[in-house]
Order: sequence, then C-alpha cells, then structure tokens
Amino acid sequence: MAQSVWGYESHNVLRGGPLTGAYRLRQLHLHWGSSDDHGSEHIIDGLKYAAELHMVHWNPKHGNFVGALKQPDGVAVVGIFLKVGKTPKPEMKRILEEIDNIKTKGKEAPFHHFDPSILFPKSRDYWTYHGSFTTPPCEECITWILLREPIEVSSDQMAKLRSLSKNGENEPVNPLVDNCRPIQPVKGRIVRASFK
Repeated sequence: MAQSVWGYESHNVLRGGPLTGAYRLRQLHLHWGSSDDHGSEHIIDGLKYAAELHMVHWNPKHGNFVGALKQPDGVAVVGIFLKVGKTPKPEMKRILEEIDNIKTKGKEAPFHHFDPSILFPKSRDYWTYHGSFTTPPCEECITWILLREPIEVSSDQMAKLRSLSKNGENEPVNPLVDNCRPIQPVKGRIVRASFK
C-alpha cells in the first residue's frame, strides 16, 4: 500500500502517511527488557527488539489530550525499534542524558527545543494499524506508525535504561525492566505497509 510521505512539518507537528490532519507531540517514552533479546512491544516476523521508543501525538481537533483519548482518530504513536549494536545513534544521547534526572518513580524531564525527527532511522518505511494504548485502560484511539528500520543503541545505553528504579526517591532501588506489555492477539486488525 503506497502512502504519502509523512514526518514533522515543525518541531512538534506530525502529518502525512496514514494521518488526516496534523497531530501534536505530547510525550515520548520507552519500553525495554531485562536483556537485549526482548523489550519491544511489537514483534516483527518473530523478532523482538531490545526496546521500543514511542512518540505520542494527539489530534488537536478534539480540544485536548483527554478529549482525543475518546476518539478513534485521537492519537498517533510513532514506534521506533531499538537494537543493541556497535554504531549507536548519536541523537539518542540527548534522551539518555536526561535519565539521571528521572532515576526514580514519578519523575519527568521536559525537553525544550527538541526535534523528535532526529531520532528517526534513514528509512521512512512503516507499518500502520488502528489499535490501543499498551498501558491500562488501553484506549482504542491510536493510529500506530511502526518504523521498519530500527535504530542502534549501545550496551552502555541499554544499561542506563535498566538502571532506572520502579520505586520512589527515598525507597530501595527496584530495577525498572520488562516494562513492556505482552504481545496481544491481532483481533481482526488490518496491518498495512508503506512498502512492498
């Protein structure tokens, strides 16, 4: 299925591809495993990646993020697979530098003057389907855009992710790992590709 070119028209607006209209970036987060052979929330031809980055966008035609959660076209998530390799993507350094500021539960790190498209791999090939969030209550409001080409991170960078704690600041360290949802049945969803 051929799709139009998609991407960011400014630092925080995503449009094109399977989307009708512009979507604003709300946040990004990662899911990862306790080892490099699992951690992604999507599996491609049986292959699991070490981690998966999600860039969450919302459709401003619905007024606000909470309103968008109630609409089938309310949210668009760009998913990027991370694999461990010898040539890590330099742009991941910016995100991973912030980890020291969010080592424990409940912390956030605002990103100012950040262009999320720097994290994209060279190829813009993707799979897309309509689905849900992977965290409860799993609202069915997402147009998923999963990039075909993974980006590389180093073993040290994955170790930094695995150094985060599930507990609060003054509680014992409890490593945050395997924060990915188990694979779910397709349930009749149609997955389309932008490539042959």
